[in-house]
Amino acid sequence: MSVDVQTALRSPKSYELARTALEVMEAHQVWPTVRNFELWVHYVAEKESPLAQEIDRLLAAGEAITETMGEALAAQFLPEAKLNGDILEAGDVLSKELQSVTAAIGAAQRSSEEYGQELAIASGRLTEDDANTVKSVVEDLTVATRKVQGENAVLEGQLAETTAELGRLRESLDQVRRDAMTDGLTNLANRKAFDEGLEHACEIADAAGEGMTLAIIDIDHFKGFNDAWGHQIGDQVLRYVASVIGRMGAHPRMAARYGGEEFAIIFPTEHGRTAKAVLEEIREEVSSRSLKRRSTNEDLGTITVSAGYAERIAGEGAMSLVERADAALYASKHAGRNRTTAAQPMAAVAAA
Repeated sequence: MSVDVQTALRSPKSYELARTALEVMEAHQVWPTVRNFELWVHYVAEKESPLAQEIDRLLAAGEAITETMGEALAAQFLPEAKLNGDILEAGDVLSKELQSVTAAIGAAQRSSEEYGQELAIASGRLTEDDANTVKSVVEDLTVATRKVQGENAVLEGQLAETTAELGRLRESLDQVRRDAMTDGLTNLANRKAFDEGLEHACEIADAAGEGMTLAIIDIDHFKGFNDAWGHQIGDQVLRYVASVIGRMGAHPRMAARYGGEEFAIIFPTEHGRTAKAVLEEIREEVSSRSLKRRSTNEDLGTITVSAGYAERIAGEGAMSLVERADAALYASKHAGRNRTTAAQPMAAVAAA
């Protein structure tokens, strides 16, 4: 947060500022996540800031400040969010550089060993009769080489320690990246990870000449359920559905929280019929369980999910694939919910 906002949050006005931010979030039906809270604290504290002006513009245009839009606003206007992205990029670069340095060290070590071996062989082949002087020079070089090898052994030990430490650093950076690509509530991949994963899956599919399928899943009537039982129970429902989707969408598939109560599964190299079978299994398992409030064991009833899936054609872009899967999801919603629908083929979409 900026210095002004940080100062405000450390003053007697901090509670008023926090309450105002939460009230505005509730008025605009914005989820009270950590990122959203930070965003809206900036909004109410700095009404003339570029962030506040952009939010006012979106609200005036009738736009809903969704979780995805909130992340985009944070990345653009909040310095901490941008810094996290910079850290991830720096971590990737550092990881590649460390691999390159480690390889160079290994190559240098092998060259030194080979040099010493060659000198030793040359010294053994020369005899006193034909090359006393040359042999003396070679022996001197051999001694010098052994000295260098001894010094290299010490250096190798130091480099081994350094390499181990760099390896630990790389693991830490990898963990930071995993955390930044994971949804905190459900432990599934987050929207950023999904976007990258889908682009990569499309590239792999084209390179290998194989198909792939994308599915989008939505919890039916979640807003009403959330309003009736509160956000804590809503979060419990999200975690339950995510656990089912995560198990069915485990590697090499990719399960992600797409946004709010929507989830997605990428099925690399798998056709629509396989995806449909998995989605039906998810739908049946979710609806088969009667949920209960953990604190009181009160019966909360059952929930259902709707799903749509699209089988990708060669060369189709990620955005087009998402649009077709999303359209299939809404077809399931309009047909009565609690069902799975296949997307229309590309030709049918273009003609519509």
